[in-house]
Amino acid sequence: MHEVWTISECHQGRVKDVSYELLARGRALAETLKVRLGTVVIGCNVRLEDLKQLSAQGADIIYLVDDPSLSSFVCERYAEQLLRLITAKEPQIIIAAATTSGRTLMPYVAVKAHAGLTADCTELAIEEGTGNLLQTRPAIGGNIMATIKTPNHRPQMATVRPRSTKPLEARSDRPFVVEEVAVSPKREKPSVEVLGLRALEGQSGSIEEADIVISGGKGLKKRDNFALIERLAKAFGAEVGASRDAVDRGWASYPHQVGLSGKTISPRLYLAAGISGAIQHLAGIKTAKCIVAINSDEQANILGIADFAIIGDLFQVLPEIEKRLEQRRKA
Repeated sequence: MHEVWTISECHQGRVKDVSYELLARGRALAETLKVRLGTVVIGCNVRLEDLKQLSAQGADIIYLVDDPSLSSFVCERYAEQLLRLITAKEPQIIIAAATTSGRTLMPYVAVKAHAGLTADCTELAIEEGTGNLLQTRPAIGGNIMATIKTPNHRPQMATVRPRSTKPLEARSDRPFVVEEVAVSPKREKPSVEVLGLRALEGQSGSIEEADIVISGGKGLKKRDNFALIERLAKAFGAEVGASRDAVDRGWASYPHQVGLSGKTISPRLYLAAGISGAIQHLAGIKTAKCIVAINSDEQANILGIADFAIIGDLFQVLPEIEKRLEQRRKA
């Protein structure tokens, strides 16, 4: 019985929260197919407590590839480990998060494994009678939902948007099973060598994993005014986002870009100021739990999907929000 797998992401030995969300997706698929759910952990000095948490939250078996050569994410190096496991174990389904590393690793592995891949899925299900993975994702700029399947090749592979599902409740009665997998030999002349890591200026974390994202667009008119977004994000304890227009103008760097051409996000709160709402931008925020739009144009596209719309001058509205946050903090 070929297993269902998830890819658990790690950073500096800690398993990322999105890994537990994936287990909830994988658990449902594995139970439908009546097979075991495995998760693949590739990293360095992964904490035992985190491995136990993966088991408690749904993994029947953990395939652990732990080695100093895997301390930093390098696509080719990580892909070598995953491809060796695929060849040895022959899983029928592999799902990963639609994060920067997931979007890099999975296409590379899919090509090498001659498998199909559907990116940025919002729903996954098993087709009755065939066992095929039904992979649903936005298409045509987010205007329709397409369901895709790859019936002729295995493993079936998909990436899933972060924060699109809740992790399962941890269960202390689940067996803790870890299979340690030997790392493949390191190439004598790797194509990529990591010299060091540097935090992005003005970004404390990833907008893909943030609970709150405050974004600005071309309605801010110039770079100096983008400081309004940065100050409000700091007041909220949020990450800074930006429209493609704002990034193209140099007001924010590319890692802050929200939308199909940037990052697809699913925060609890998304506040957009001065963003009209191009189709590509809207497709990147559709799974946000609450969308607040501030715009002076009553016909702006983003108002059509906003949970709360503030029609007004953002140069008056943003400082007022910041002022009221400060008053509430002091109360």
